Amino acid sequence: MTESLLLPDPEDPRLTRRVVGVDQAGERVEASIVHERPLTLFLNDQEIVTMMTIGDYPEYLAIGYLLNQNMLRADDVVTAVEYDEELEVVVVRTERETDYEEKLRRRIQTSGCAQGTVFGDLMERFEEVELPRDAVLRTSWLYALLKRINTCPSLYLKAGAIHGCALCERDRVLVYMEDVGRHNAVDKIAGYMFRHGIGAGDKIFYTTGRLTSEMIIKTVQMGIPILVSRSGFTAWGVDLARQAGLTLVGRARGRRFLVLSGEQRIVFDADLSAAPVEDPRLMRKAALPEEGS
Repeated sequence: MTESLLLPDPEDPRLTRRVVGVDQAGERVEASIVHERPLTLFLNDQEIVTMMTIGDYPEYLAIGYLLNQNMLRADDVVTAVEYDEELEVVVVRTERETDYEEKLRRRIQTSGCAQGTVFGDLMERFEEVELPRDAVLRTSWLYALLKRINTCPSLYLKAGAIHGCALCERDRVLVYMEDVGRHNAVDKIAGYMFRHGIGAGDKIFYTTGRLTSEMIIKTVQMGIPILVSRSGFTAWGVDLARQAGLTLVGRARGRRFLVLSGEQRIVFDADLSAAPVEDPRLMRKAALPEEGS
């Protein structure tokens, strides 16, 4: 996938480790498991949150989290991002003075795994976002993306217990991020887009996770008009997507998918008989020990 700007590195020794266990036949086997470590985020001099993460791309995660919580504005100037791996702390510094003491008191537990939290006024910008109406999703692009994402290097295939998200343009995967919580993977991509000045209006967002209210809110706030998942929907997620005019595609596996919002952006140009069929071995691979172990 040489066209991709950024992909996970499953061989990064900081992200996984090998452990010995016993399989269903009582045989001793080796398996890879992902690391999970805390990362405490400061905005200027104020402690914001401690997140559980695999630990890669802390700069993008920190900035994306602040953006998606409306604590960092699109026009803010980030003067520095300081990461201390030993202390497990990342500090984002801005030209604008910030004080979110009151906002920090209003937290809501979300359906995101790894103890995701959002703040009470998360939707303060949601109704103001106008997604581009001229964006399209060709089914030929969708099938190509599903195939590429399912075969790209990933921690999921190596160790499981992880969620993935991808930023796509047409049939190209631009950025693929993984983490123990899907909200972390989303935030990493938001931070990457902010740092590299990547526009959102013609992009497609893909997630392995459920299409919950949190996923819809974050995608809309990022300005991305199309959201795709291999998983299913929640009722509030669908309601919010329809309110925002977001194209919402779920249960996208192999040749199948279901659109519950924004279907006017779909262009049905693919030959279904030539569309890929998902290889079930890709789903089983993460649960099996690697060859030669």
